Amino acid sequence: MNMKTSPQHTVVRAAVAFTILLALASGSAAAEPKAPPLRAGAFAMDITPKEFPLSMPGLFTARMAESAHDPLYARAIVLDNGVTTVALVVVDNIGMVQEVTDEAKAIASKQCGIPVEKMLVSATHTHTGPLTNVKTGPAPAVAYRKVLVNGIAESIVRAHAALRPAGVGAAACPLPEEVFCRRWFLKPGKMQPNPFGQMDQVRTNPGTNPAVIDRPAGPTDPDVTILSVQDAKSGKPLAVLANYSLHYVGGVPEGILSADYFGEFARVMQARMGGGDFVAMMSNGTSGDINNNPFLVKRPPRKPFEQIQVIAGKTAEAASRARDTIATHRQDARLAMIQRQVTLKLRHPTAEQIAAAKAVLAVKDKAQLDKLPRLAEAYANRTLSQAKAPETVTVLVQALQIGDLAICSLPFEAFAQIGLDLKKRSPLPHTMVIDLANGTNGYLPTPEQHKLGGYETWLGSNRVQEDASVILTNNLLEMLNDLQKAAAENNAAK
Repeated sequence: MNMKTSPQHTVVRAAVAFTILLALASGSAAAEPKAPPLRAGAFAMDITPKEFPLSMPGLFTARMAESAHDPLYARAIVLDNGVTTVALVVVDNIGMVQEVTDEAKAIASKQCGIPVEKMLVSATHTHTGPLTNVKTGPAPAVAYRKVLVNGIAESIVRAHAALRPAGVGAAACPLPEEVFCRRWFLKPGKMQPNPFGQMDQVRTNPGTNPAVIDRPAGPTDPDVTILSVQDAKSGKPLAVLANYSLHYVGGVPEGILSADYFGEFARVMQARMGGGDFVAMMSNGTSGDINNNPFLVKRPPRKPFEQIQVIAGKTAEAASRARDTIATHRQDARLAMIQRQVTLKLRHPTAEQIAAAKAVLAVKDKAQLDKLPRLAEAYANRTLSQAKAPETVTVLVQALQIGDLAICSLPFEAFAQIGLDLKKRSPLPHTMVIDLANGTNGYLPTPEQHKLGGYETWLGSNRVQEDASVILTNNLLEMLNDLQKAAAENNAAK
């Protein structure tokens, strides 16, 4: 039966049609593929040497290791969100040249497909680790280079193979009582000439005599900052990447390799998190002018490895407390990473400095040698070596965003002030700065610290132009802001 459509029916039909269209449109939007949730994997690869003896760099005298007290590891975390995959590796070693880290990255990339520019490989700075880039010479050292390179690559590959749905969170907990500036102003008349026969304004590791030392010459960074990773389904902890601006601790007997407090932290933290395949790693923060010596406070004598255990326990406690403050481990955390090659000028000695160095090395009489400033011969050799250096060096810096955490990398032993400055000016709530990443290029003082002199500023300790820290800081802040701009653009496009 045909019926005439009333105006009311027309309105109702139009409303129904609009509702259907809106539902279809909403359904289409809902059906659009979402970004895959975050996945993570972690693995600790044993890279302990099997052949000895091995030379241990880090001091001005030769030291040979005949055995290892505890294992050395390359520890890796791989994160993947379906668009970007990044690898973060911390290696128990004093520092690796970029050639070694580049070679390891290339091997890993070929095996698991992660782009090399999305890999950050850093050293802990233990002073009881072996040389890393010996290609000819003693067989144990040559063999260890292969162990190291392949071990770093394998840690990435196995972490990648362990990818599973995961959430991440970041936090920090202060531990100020174990970090001390090691550069000090001295009381009037107490400064001794430096190796170049000149008078600095500050001295590194000046002893503990209150009649000699006056006040520290720089700040410390007190925070233990962490990236926490956990299984998205079970809530089980998977990994923690920690960062603390403290040089190695030491207290290791002669002739023994050790991962120092960095390795002990990993073991203590693993026990705290329930053991199993949980991976903890402690990266080296901006600690070029920081150590664990309280100077004006007399610490009781320690047994070998005792202070390492003390610091490992305290940093693990701080990391645990930081982790407890993370309300949610997010699967939708943003993941992004960029890197830059930055060219810096290398420092070169003047003609007068070269002449002075040659004069020092010409001294053969023991009585005359004894009158030279401490380390005069060592820095005379470094001066002549620096004279042969090229005009520039190109270094790699990286910036990452993992949720509300920023990570910056520097291939130097940077001063604490540099890390503090980056943290203060970072656009993200939490920031860690990882030293000795993707290479090692000596100390990185600020321009203000250069004016004070001291061991870390000497030609041969510091290789690059005096304003290098400003250049690198500005680059890293630009990179972090670029990451934020890209995130804003992506959000606006959705």
